[in-house]
Amino acid sequence: MFQSFNLFRLCFFCVLIFASASLHVDQATAVSDRISLQKTTPVDNVIGQSEHDQIKPDHVAAHGPSIGETLPLWSCLPFAGMLLSIALFPLMAPDFWHHHFVKVSAAWAAMMAIPFIYYYRMVAAYEILHILMADYVPFIILLWSLYTISGGILLRGNLRATPVVNLLMLFIGTLIASFMGTTGAAMLMIRPFLRANAHRKNRAFMVVFFIFLVANVGGSLTPLGDPPLFLGFLHGVPFFWPLQLLQPMLITSIILMTLFFIMDTYWYRKEKPLMKPLIRDNPEPLRLAGWHNFLFLVGVIAAVLFSGIVKLGDVNTLGIHRSIQDWIRDGFLILMGVLSLMSTRITIREDNQFTWFPIKEVAYLFIGIFITMIPCLLILKAGSKGHLAFLINAVQTPAHYFWATGSLSAFLDNAPTYLTFFSTALGSHYPGMVEPDAVKHLISQNPVYLKAISAGAVFFGACSYIGNAPNFMVRSIAEESGIPMPSFFGYIFRYSLVFLIPVFVLITLIFF
Repeated sequence: MFQSFNLFRLCFFCVLIFASASLHVDQATAVSDRISLQKTTPVDNVIGQSEHDQIKPDHVAAHGPSIGETLPLWSCLPFAGMLLSIALFPLMAPDFWHHHFVKVSAAWAAMMAIPFIYYYRMVAAYEILHILMADYVPFIILLWSLYTISGGILLRGNLRATPVVNLLMLFIGTLIASFMGTTGAAMLMIRPFLRANAHRKNRAFMVVFFIFLVANVGGSLTPLGDPPLFLGFLHGVPFFWPLQLLQPMLITSIILMTLFFIMDTYWYRKEKPLMKPLIRDNPEPLRLAGWHNFLFLVGVIAAVLFSGIVKLGDVNTLGIHRSIQDWIRDGFLILMGVLSLMSTRITIREDNQFTWFPIKEVAYLFIGIFITMIPCLLILKAGSKGHLAFLINAVQTPAHYFWATGSLSAFLDNAPTYLTFFSTALGSHYPGMVEPDAVKHLISQNPVYLKAISAGAVFFGACSYIGNAPNFMVRSIAEESGIPMPSFFGYIFRYSLVFLIPVFVLITLIFF
C-alpha cells in the first residue's frame, strides 16, 4: 500500500507540475488562438457555485470553438476504462485489485491527462487544475469531515434489527437526508444500521436499499439535500421550491420501502432459527456515546450553506479562481473533523470499528474518476455544438428531460448534468431572456420541466456506485464490515434495473 501511495503521489504531482507549467505558455501559442475556454459553472460535487463565481484564465483566447466542441467522443475512453476497472477487477482479479487499485487509478488518470495537456496545453491544464482544486479537493474534504465526525457517534446497546426496525431506520435516514444532505445522513446512519444487522446473514440487499433511499432519493426536498438542487438554488430557484418533488419522492420511497420490507421479512423468517442462540438474556439498554459530534455535524451543514449564500470575492491559486467563502468552508470542515478527533475517546471509534481505509479508497479511486471524466463533462457542456449534440437536441418533453438528465447523472457528476439540461430548458422556452427572468418564467409557466430535471438528477444517482458522493463510501464501509457487496455491474443489473428503473417508469407515467 505504501509503494502504491508513492506511485500515485508521483503520478499526481507529475500531472500537477505539467499542468501548472502549461498555464504559463505564451499567449500567442496556436492552441490559445484556436480555443477559448467556455465560461462554465463548476462541477462542484460538494455544494455547487453560481456561474459568476467561475472565472476563466485571462490568457485564453476570446475567439474560436470551446474545448468541448473539439473533443472527440473517444477522449472519454479513459473514463470508460476507469469504470470498467472498478467493475471487473474486483471480480476477475480481486487480489491484484486490492493491492494495486491505487496504481490502476493513477494509470487511467495519467492516460487521459498527459495527452490532453500535450494537445490542448493551457486550456487542458486549467481544466485539470480546476477540477482538482474546485471539485475534487472540496469533495474529499466534505466526505472526510462527515466520515470522521459520524465515526465518533456510537449507538451502544443490543439493538437487534427486525424488518420493522430496519424500515424505521431507513425512514429516519430518508427523512433527514433533505436537511443534512445525503452524504451527512448516510455517514450518520450506516454504522448503526450495519451494527443492528450484524447477526443477519443476507445483508447486501439492505445496504443497496440504504443507498437507494438515504444516499439518494431522500435528498430531493431542499437545496441542502443534493448538489444539483443547491446549484439550482444558486441560479435563482427558490429555496423551498424542491418541495414540489414531494409527491414523486414519496411514491418512490414508499414503493422502495415496501419492496425492502417484503424482502427483509422473507429473509428474516428464513434466518430466524439460526439467530435464536445469539439473543442475549440481559440486553444492554440503548444509549448514545459521542453525542457532542452532532454539534460538529451542524457546523458542517452551516458551513456548506454559508459558502453558497455569502459572497466574499475570489482568490487566485495557480491560475484557478475560487471564491473566498469556499476556502473558508473547506478550512472550517477540516476544523470540525479535527475537533471531532480530539474530543472523542478512542474507545468509541474502536467500538465503532472505525478505520481510515474506506475514505482512502474513495480518495484514490475518485481522483482517477474526476480526472478521466473531464472530456465527458466538457463535451456535455458544449451542448448542441459538441459530439453529444444528438442527445441534447433530442430532448424535448419533460419525460425526455427526466431520463436524459437521470441517465447521465447515474455515471457522471449530477451537478453539471443538472445545469446542462437546466440551461437547455431555459434556452428552449425563453431564448434571449436573461437568466433570472427566464428562471421565474420556467417556474411559473413550465414547472414540470424543472421538476423532471431535478428529479432525474437526484433519483438516478442511486443507479450506480458512482452516481452520488455517498454511494461508494457506503459500499466501502459495508465491505469493511464483512458484507459481500455486489460488483459494479452486479449492483446495476441485480438491483438498479430490477427495482429502480420500473419505479422510474411509473414516475414518468404519473408526473412527466
